Amino acid sequence: MKCDDFFQALEVPNDHRQGWASGLALVLLVVGAALTTVLILYTAFEGGLTALLLRSAFLSLTASFALWWMFLKQRHHPLAWLWWPLGAMATLAGPYLFIHYEEMVMAGAMAEEVETGLFVLTVIAVMAMARAYLGRFMVGLGLVALAYALWGNLIPGDYGHAGYALDRMASNLLLRTEGLYGLPMGVAAEYIFLFSLLGAVLLRTGLGQVFVDIAQALTGRIQGGAGLTAVVSSTLFSSINGSAVAGVVTTGTFTIPLMKRSGYRPKVAGAIEAAASSAGQIMPPVMGAAAFLMAEITQTPYAEIAAAALIPALLYVFALLVSVRLEAGKYRLRPLDEADIPAISEVLLRRGYMLTPLVVLVGALIVGYTPSKAAVMAIGMALVLSLFRREGRLGLRQVLLIMVESMVSVTPVVAAVAVAGILIGVLTLTGLALKLSSMILVAGGDSLFLVLVLTMLTSFVLGMGMPTSAAYLLLAILIAPALVKFGLPVIAAHMFIFYYGLLSAITPPVALAAYAGASIAGAEPTETAVEAMRMGFVKVVAPFLFVYSPALLLEGTWSEVAWAALWAFSATFALSVAFTAWLGRRLKVWEIAGLVLAFVMLSWPFPADWLLGLRVLGLAAMLALVWSPLQHWKSSRLLASTPNS
Repeated sequence: MKCDDFFQALEVPNDHRQGWASGLALVLLVVGAALTTVLILYTAFEGGLTALLLRSAFLSLTASFALWWMFLKQRHHPLAWLWWPLGAMATLAGPYLFIHYEEMVMAGAMAEEVETGLFVLTVIAVMAMARAYLGRFMVGLGLVALAYALWGNLIPGDYGHAGYALDRMASNLLLRTEGLYGLPMGVAAEYIFLFSLLGAVLLRTGLGQVFVDIAQALTGRIQGGAGLTAVVSSTLFSSINGSAVAGVVTTGTFTIPLMKRSGYRPKVAGAIEAAASSAGQIMPPVMGAAAFLMAEITQTPYAEIAAAALIPALLYVFALLVSVRLEAGKYRLRPLDEADIPAISEVLLRRGYMLTPLVVLVGALIVGYTPSKAAVMAIGMALVLSLFRREGRLGLRQVLLIMVESMVSVTPVVAAVAVAGILIGVLTLTGLALKLSSMILVAGGDSLFLVLVLTMLTSFVLGMGMPTSAAYLLLAILIAPALVKFGLPVIAAHMFIFYYGLLSAITPPVALAAYAGASIAGAEPTETAVEAMRMGFVKVVAPFLFVYSPALLLEGTWSEVAWAALWAFSATFALSVAFTAWLGRRLKVWEIAGLVLAFVMLSWPFPADWLLGLRVLGLAAMLALVWSPLQHWKSSRLLASTPNS
């Protein structure tokens, strides 16, 4: 069995792959990935393990994987050997809790010296993992939380507490489902890993290319079809994968060169791919597994979460499509070459069966299966279908590679949810969560708008560089309670912080998705991020739209939903045109200003007495402003298509 494929999946440099230590580390990683996969698949479909045992085993396996992987990545560093004992420390808690579970329960889950020592070792391993994969910020949060629990008695006033000894912290954070093995770790084990595994299986069996081919067949003959293909295919793929960066480096390796060949400027090609791959984070049914997290945290049925997310997600994709189409017209780009456009009938007839796992997934969710069981069914269907296609057939090596790739994709999330579990445990133990929410409410006073702005800024900062699920989880713990306490509906409050927690994927100074797109496109990273922000502006405005108009989250009658959607899509179109400054011809300054004003009239939360009149006036103004440019565009296209006499 070739090892190079596994080293490549782990992104191990070539000069780090030699020697017995690298070989041993690779064996441990592959075995750990296989054990984790078997554990999660079995418990998802059959059950049988209590929450504490499942979550502790999952954390032990993934944390040891993460730490030994770091040894391979830093093979020649003088201190690289430290990753070996750290990985060993990470493995201890799961087996210990499994062996001593019954006697621990009989003792009331109260930590003694051994458990307290185990807690310290586990925390050290978790912090090392968080430092390696998330940076100093999350480590700092975790350490501050632990210090606050230990020495909060030294803080005077309302924000202090009596202080908790180390053994009491070990009891709460290690031996119960309130800390390291709380809800965040449960969601990572039961949902996030499974959907990462599903995405890896579908990618290996060729579904990503099917998405691209379907998108090309639908949009390739339209001017700028390469950009539209990128939007459709990347949205579809990343809606399963759930990672903006992973979407860029996967579909972007094909769509970005295609866009550049069609005439898109490099920075625009990278920006389109980054913005499109970011759509999957907010697009049902998976939403980077955040939909399942939100369902668990808010105690709301998953179907309601997915339904509520639909219209805002469609607004985002609509804005992208409009921006990409206008960009193509502005620079007179051409459609795709006929040779690059497959026939939709041929794609569906020859490879349409590869969409069956997605049909199984959605169908299973609709009829009432749990998301984890639905994911297992979809994975099973994908594996069966792979047997009927030579190019996508999966042997033992490919299956093991899928397991390793799934562990790679989930490792940063597990690091984040482990630290988040510590935060939750400390907040619960000390009662600080309610006090943090009160700080935002006190600063915002009685103004909903000011509270929302403060929440927006806080969510953006805390979400910088975080994986989708981890960003939402952190914000749901720290920020969402303030909005709920202010009086917002629970789903609206959680959707609000969810959107702003993900904004950093395309927004400087972090903008990981935009920077990944820039590296593939050969463009300047900051310029690419600015273009991605221009096209993905809906992520900034949509949360305010659905907070002030809950009908966009399907809260209300169907007529209310329809009217709210009309105003929202009209406002989105107006601002998309204004940002592009082109509609058949270059727009004048007063036309751009008029479109921005129309956007305000269509979206601002005016008093109820004025609302309908200003909405109608805004729609009329937008139609009047786009009428002349559209007529010019239509006539110029007719002239261009008329043969010379």
